[in-house]
Amino acid sequence: MRRREFFTGIAGSTLTAWPHASSGQQPAKLAKVGYLAVNRTANFYQIEAFRRGMRDLGWIEGRNFTIEIRDADGKPERLPALAAELVALRPDVIVAAPTLGAQAARKATSTIPIVFPIASDPVGSGLVQSLARPGANISGLSLLASDVVGKHLDLLTQVVPGAGLVAVLWQPSGHGGSTDSDMLARVRAAARAPGLQLQFVEARGPDEIDKAFAAIGRARGLIVLPVSLFSLERARIVQLAAKSRLPAVYPFREFVDAGGLMSYGASIAELFRRSATYVDKVLKGAKPSELAVEQPTKFEMVINLKAARALRLTIPPIVLAEADEVIE
Repeated sequence: MRRREFFTGIAGSTLTAWPHASSGQQPAKLAKVGYLAVNRTANFYQIEAFRRGMRDLGWIEGRNFTIEIRDADGKPERLPALAAELVALRPDVIVAAPTLGAQAARKATSTIPIVFPIASDPVGSGLVQSLARPGANISGLSLLASDVVGKHLDLLTQVVPGAGLVAVLWQPSGHGGSTDSDMLARVRAAARAPGLQLQFVEARGPDEIDKAFAAIGRARGLIVLPVSLFSLERARIVQLAAKSRLPAVYPFREFVDAGGLMSYGASIAELFRRSATYVDKVLKGAKPSELAVEQPTKFEMVINLKAARALRLTIPPIVLAEADEVIE
């Protein structure tokens, strides 16, 4: 090869390679995920489940996406302002839970996609038009909470035969929309056993929980309706139930992990993990209005035999056989 041809070839190959080297130095745009939580400290497992779901789909935090977190620290009244803060950051998608968080996010924006990992009643609370066609910039996963409250009462009457009076702990306006009244109606419909009566006791905020337990009186059992306030205050509620010697059925296993007797409901951690699939689809161009709301595929019953022994309660074999997990 001649000297001139050699240097011409080198120069040509260098010029050809230069644009590729230059473009390789341009960092790819990181997707931005806003995350609105009512109490991240009390429910730390939730965001970790979401992160695990994202990793399973190839989303690595700090590499191809970031999370901007806003936490209400257990004060739901802060959610609207925090939702507005997230909207101002212009994220690609907002993850908001529970129902109150999703409602705050939806009021804050009608354009940024919103994913709710858990919502007790997405239609009844006004989040979506229907499960099949959400119809706006929001979609996610339903707890089917209203559908299982009857199961809670059924389990309690099996564990405490002839209970007579059962207390129902609920929070007025805990969900918004028609969800609260629907839950109460379903509990009443389930109370068909002869001689079975219900006592509804309410707690509108943390400072009313002790008062609610003081009002229970002679009830021989308790069911706790699924609402964010009670999940955040689960340790105190479990302690008060134990102090009052009340066998209780709770909506989620986290109550049993805190020492409660038994629970039945959707797996919250699994729903947060699955919510990552919605975020993944949105980041790849899907519209929430076209993503049907998913319903739980995994329900779990957890029984705490230590709590049962403390109450001098024998769990019937048929109930134990139905349990997904029994804590000794």
